[in-house]
Amino acid sequence: MESIELFTGAGGLALGTHVAGFHHRALVELDHDACETLRRNSQERALPGIESWKVHETDVRLLSFDIFGPVDLVAGGAPCQPFSLGGKHKGMEDPRNMVPEFVRAVRELQPRAFILENVKGLLRQSFSSYFSYIFLQLNYPTVTRVRREDWTEHLRRLEDIHTKGRFRGLKYNVIFQLLNAADYGVPQCRERVFIVGFREDTELDWHFPEPTHSEEALLRDQWVTRDYWKRHGIRVPKQRPSFSSERLQQLERDEVLKTAPWRTIRDALRGLPEPRVDRAPAHIFNHRLNPGARVYPGHTGSPLDLPSKTLKAGVHGVPGGENMIAFPDGSVRYLTVREAARVQTFPDTWRFEGAWSEAMRQLGNAVPMELAAVVARSVAEKLSQADAR
Repeated sequence: MESIELFTGAGGLALGTHVAGFHHRALVELDHDACETLRRNSQERALPGIESWKVHETDVRLLSFDIFGPVDLVAGGAPCQPFSLGGKHKGMEDPRNMVPEFVRAVRELQPRAFILENVKGLLRQSFSSYFSYIFLQLNYPTVTRVRREDWTEHLRRLEDIHTKGRFRGLKYNVIFQLLNAADYGVPQCRERVFIVGFREDTELDWHFPEPTHSEEALLRDQWVTRDYWKRHGIRVPKQRPSFSSERLQQLERDEVLKTAPWRTIRDALRGLPEPRVDRAPAHIFNHRLNPGARVYPGHTGSPLDLPSKTLKAGVHGVPGGENMIAFPDGSVRYLTVREAARVQTFPDTWRFEGAWSEAMRQLGNAVPMELAAVVARSVAEKLSQADAR
């Protein structure tokens, strides 16, 4: 199945859709260092089948999507700073808002399906009207703004079309959900909005995949069965988290859980040598220690035996707290780029270009590969079922 990837960044969503079976005709990205990351990994065949990736280093607003021909899937994580909880909250007025370009790609390419990813802040109450606007544009991508029509007037027109229910043009059946990456095996608590649509004429029914991992299962693994500590060959800590005795009793009663334990930073880093400042191991990419980590208010790091906090790119550089490991003895240090890549579930063969801060920015902007793959595999399976009819 053919696809095009927009706002590709370092490639998290692109890798997820790739391993799900989609062949990328083009990857579009403006940032030079991110493009260098994509090119180098493609040239070095960091994963099988990506040597044919064509990276377009350009502003998506300058592209005519017709040149890419018909595709089955359009996917992308439109720049999230306009809606990020850590950003300037300009939303629809922010010039970095690229959601309209994603809608244009759907309109021009008319794929059988699309996957749009964005930050949790998109669902903030202050953006509720604009989220409805995005949602209805993706339902009816050919209903475009007319001259001198602002977005609120366009929204009202889309609402009229939607409630009337007799639209005969290009239409997509669209649903959205807020997903926590930790619930799907990613060692990071990272909440992201996924908006998925299927072209109406495919007549496909689809729902988001059910979570496979849970916090309850992790707590039981650590403090009831204690299998977690046995797997890592370490003693059970004397001090356990401060949760109620009622919760512990419930965990003890839950003999069988349908979900696996959340994965932790310790799980993610298993097998990696301790990083050094002076040099990185020759056989492990991007694993040099960046010194200087310290704790201060609001920057306490991520506990080693829990999923990481959300890795962030930051408007004014990389935030220290989210990109630090907090060890049980009270010490902290920065994640190396390779460790952060493990937290984002990139393969160890994936090399990041640029200095530490630039590579961490790429990772902070990325979609966890495994979360992307879970959603993309489900979409690919449904499209394959349609092909088999």
